[in-house]
Amino acid sequence: MKVIASQLRKGNIVDIDGKLYVVLTAENFHPGKGTPTTQVDMRRISDGVKTSQRYKTTDQVERAHVEDHEYSYLYQDGDGFHFMNQENYEQLQVPEDVVGDYAKYLQEGMVVSIAIHEGTPVSMEIPQKVILEIVETEPAMKGQTASGSFKPATLSNGVRTMVPTHIVTGTRVVITTADGSYVERAKE
Repeated sequence: MKVIASQLRKGNIVDIDGKLYVVLTAENFHPGKGTPTTQVDMRRISDGVKTSQRYKTTDQVERAHVEDHEYSYLYQDGDGFHFMNQENYEQLQVPEDVVGDYAKYLQEGMVVSIAIHEGTPVSMEIPQKVILEIVETEPAMKGQTASGSFKPATLSNGVRTMVPTHIVTGTRVVITTADGSYVERAKE
């Protein structure tokens, strides 16, 4: 299926010269003069080689036929990450390079969308936000109520992020999985 380059998004699978690539980032540029372009960073699925390509935003790109299925995360071992199909309860093993940076946000039972091409998992999408607990941060200082000031904190998955100064150790917070940034306190 052909799509124009400006419609490509992270996680899409494209077919370039018979090889499959997963889109890592796709950024559209609209200069004041000249032709608008789309910069696409991709990883070749067969061997993991990363490449960058620039297209005119109206160029046609071939999207590979993939099937998206909902899976729930089970566990990780030496063979990779294990998920269970939500419809037929079959288990699927996903290699570490497909999971990538999302690994640190996976939680047991989390429902993710995995794209499958000819029986092989090629890309994965996880929820945009997760709830994690603050395991380490500086104590709140008396009088530090200024909004907009942040301090470093370590989350229960080991990721470091910046949180407002009033957040204390043990607080459950909502984090954006795309960049690990603080959104808000978790409503429990």
